[in-house]
Amino acid sequence: MHNYKNLKIWHEAMDLVTEVYSLTKKFPEQERYGLTSQLQRAAVSIPSNIAEGTSRVSQKEFKHFLSISLGSSYEVGTQIELAKRFSIIDQQKAEEILTELDQVEKMIIGFMKSLHI
Repeated sequence: MHNYKNLKIWHEAMDLVTEVYSLTKKFPEQERYGLTSQLQRAAVSIPSNIAEGTSRVSQKEFKHFLSISLGSSYEVGTQIELAKRFSIIDQQKAEEILTELDQVEKMIIGFMKSLHI
């Protein structure tokens, strides 16, 4: 078992959530129950599933939760692309978030590969 608070991947994912919340504060009011909510929930799911995975007794279970976390990161990427297409965010801000997201995804994939099951 791992202590999630000691994992760099968890801290990076938490930083991403902070960025997403900061970004979505500027979204239009009509997106509150749409894209804003979806994006926030998907972002929160990333570190949440990393944390939940650390509580599991087997590496197979932990890898499963990392897989869910990776899926949530892909949701965030899709939702950022949609926000860009809808002109809710500009190209530069989208690229900043997507670069940070890419780093988190690489860390998740690397961590999954390190688990020997």
